[in-house]
Amino acid sequence: MSGSEATGERREVLLEFRRLGGAVKVTALDPVTQIEVSIQGPASAGEDELRRTAIAKLDYVIRRQRQG
Repeated sequence: MSGSEATGERREVLLEFRRLGGAVKVTALDPVTQIEVSIQGPASAGEDELRRTAIAKLDYVIRRQRQG
């Protein structure tokens, strides 16, 4: 999976989708930085929306870590 539509960068992002009842837990991992984040959302949200949200959170955490 390539990610970061927000910055226009293309990079590998590993994603795991795990359904938990009516919710889905999505874990996103950047294999270069080894940073991992998770989000939860309704199963009705759809895979694309959950993917974009998880990658956006991963981008945010990576930016925060680089800032100090």
